[in-house]
Amino acid sequence: MKIRTLAVGNFAANCFILSGEENHALVIDPGDDPDQIERILRDNRLVVVAYLITHGHMDHISALAEMEQRIPAPVGIHPADAAWAFGGANQMPPWYGTPKRPGNLHRSFTDNQDWTDFGMHYRVLATPGHTPGGVCLYFPGAKVIFTGDTLFAGSVGRTDFPGGDEGALNQSLHRLAQLPDETVVFAGHGPQTTIGQEKKTNRFMRA
Repeated sequence: MKIRTLAVGNFAANCFILSGEENHALVIDPGDDPDQIERILRDNRLVVVAYLITHGHMDHISALAEMEQRIPAPVGIHPADAAWAFGGANQMPPWYGTPKRPGNLHRSFTDNQDWTDFGMHYRVLATPGHTPGGVCLYFPGAKVIFTGDTLFAGSVGRTDFPGGDEGALNQSLHRLAQLPDETVVFAGHGPQTTIGQEKKTNRFMRA
């Protein structure tokens, strides 16, 4: 599985394009810059089989509806975030506006749900705290996890936004700490790290 990372939008949110068998691709968190995302897909002849959303904040979903319209594919999101992510409650900076609802919300994520898309196998781990419906996408075969804004290199997601819950986030971090230390973490912002590195150096994980 090949992983391409794009930092998109004013908040430099990480959008990931994963490609597997026969150039099929998963797009994780298309937060902005749809032209750039589409160009990479087209240039590499990648066929999108699903859009996967780690959480509903506007910097991670603002290009979703346009991408789904340009290149239709099912969208996976937890229902606790789908309930508010495409309305006025998700309009923070004025330049983003309200994210539009895509037409193909056909994958309702639940905890411990397993998916396999053209050889790319992953498990949905519910990790609320930053948002009520935040999830991490764990690919055990590849030993990688996409943590959205639950866990960063050296930090964690904020809990002072509407729907944030510090206690829930602490429980989610404890759950992530149970993964193998060599698991590579691709976060929603910033560089990649590993579970083992964060257990050693991230004060939130140590707590």
